[in-house]
Amino acid sequence: MSEKILVVEDSRAFRNYLYQQLKNSGYEVALAESIAEAKNILEQETDFLCAVLDYCLPDGQDGEIIDLVLGYQQKIIVLTGMFDNQLREQVLAKGVIDYILKDSMSSVSYLLPLVQRISNNRHHKALVVDDSAVVRRYIAQLLEHQYIQTIQAEDGEQALKLLHNDPDITFVVTDHDMPNKDGIAMIREIRRDHDRNQLAILGLSGSDDRTMTARFLKAGANDFLYKPFNQEEFFCRIHQLLDMKEAANELFRHANEDALTGLWNRRYLFNHPCKGCDQRNIAMMDIDFFKKVNDTFGHDGGDAVLIDVGKIIKDHFKDDVAVRFGGEEFCIQSCGAFESFVDNLESMREAIESHVVEHDSQRIKVSISIGVTDLDAKLDEQIKAADELLYTAKEQGRNQLVFARNSMQIEQ
Repeated sequence: MSEKILVVEDSRAFRNYLYQQLKNSGYEVALAESIAEAKNILEQETDFLCAVLDYCLPDGQDGEIIDLVLGYQQKIIVLTGMFDNQLREQVLAKGVIDYILKDSMSSVSYLLPLVQRISNNRHHKALVVDDSAVVRRYIAQLLEHQYIQTIQAEDGEQALKLLHNDPDITFVVTDHDMPNKDGIAMIREIRRDHDRNQLAILGLSGSDDRTMTARFLKAGANDFLYKPFNQEEFFCRIHQLLDMKEAANELFRHANEDALTGLWNRRYLFNHPCKGCDQRNIAMMDIDFFKKVNDTFGHDGGDAVLIDVGKIIKDHFKDDVAVRFGGEEFCIQSCGAFESFVDNLESMREAIESHVVEHDSQRIKVSISIGVTDLDAKLDEQIKAADELLYTAKEQGRNQLVFARNSMQIEQ
C-alpha cells in the first residue's frame, strides 16, 4: 500500500507540480489549497506519512496551517517563500521536521529525498548513549519525531550489552564523558565487530577540547558534533549518515545477492563462512533435467522455475546461508544440528517436488537432487564433497538426498 502525503499549497501550478512529482515517486497525494480544505481532509483521514504545508495561505498568512495540522498529530515539512532567522526559529520551534525555501520549482529536488528519508527512517533503530537522562530523552525525542525507533543507555558498558543483544540497531549517537566506559573507548570496541558501513556512529561532546572531532573520527565514528548542537544541523548529519549507510547496503546487496532469486551468490558464501559454530554443514543441490525445462518452456520458463525454487529454499532456510551457486545449482551453509539440517532439506525437497510453477498458462513441475556433508574441512573441500554426493544422488535416479557424516555415506 502506498504511503500518503498531504500537500497544502495555494499556487495551482506549484501544487500540481508537487502532486505529479510525489505521485511519480510512488506516493498517494491529498491536495488542499487552504486551511479550510486541509481541515476537511484531516477530519476524514489522518493516516499520512507527512504533510507538506505552504506557510502563507489565503485564509492564514502567518503559518496558522502549522498549528492546525500539528493538532492532528502530523509530521510537517514547511514551504515558505520568505526567509529570515526569526521566521526560521519560529517554524522550527513548533516541532516541524524541516522547512524548505520555495524559491523555484527546483526546491522540489530537496523535498523528494527528504520525504523518502522520512519514509526510510521507519526501518532504523538508534542506540542513544549519554549519562544525562535529560539529554538522552531529548535526543531520543528528536529521532522518534522522524519515525526512528530508539533505545537508550547511560554509559558505554550498558550500550555494548544492548548492542550485542539487539541486532536491529542500525546506528549509535553517543556522548564522550560517561562513567564506566567513555564514548571513544566504546566506539573502539564496537568497531571490532561492526565496520562503518554496518553500523553508523555519530559522536557528541560538550568539551571545549577542539581535538575531540579528530579523536572520535580516528576511533571509528562516522561523524561528530559539539554540544549544544543546532537541531537543524543534527538532522542534516543524521540524514547523511543514514543515506550513506543505505547506499552502502545497496552496493553490498548488488555485489552479493543473486538478482533473479534473491538468494546470496557465491561471493557472499566464500566471504561469510560460519563463525562461532562447532560444525558447519554444507548441502549442494541441483534442479533435475533443468536443460529440458529450458528447451520445453523457454528461458523465461526456466527463470520462473528458478525463482519459485529459490523462494522455497529461502522459506525453509531463513536462518542459514542459502546461495544460488550457479545456473540451476544451489548451496546451503548451516551451523545447526546435522540431523535437523537433513530433515529440513528432505522437507524442502518434498515441497519442491509437489510445487507447480505457473508460467504463461503452463504448469511446470520439477524435482531436485541433494548432496549433504558435515565433513570437517575447509569450505571449498566441503563443497567438493557435497558436490560428489549430489552426483551420487543423480546417478541413483535423481529427486533424492544423499548425505555423508564425515566419511560414512548414507542414502535417503
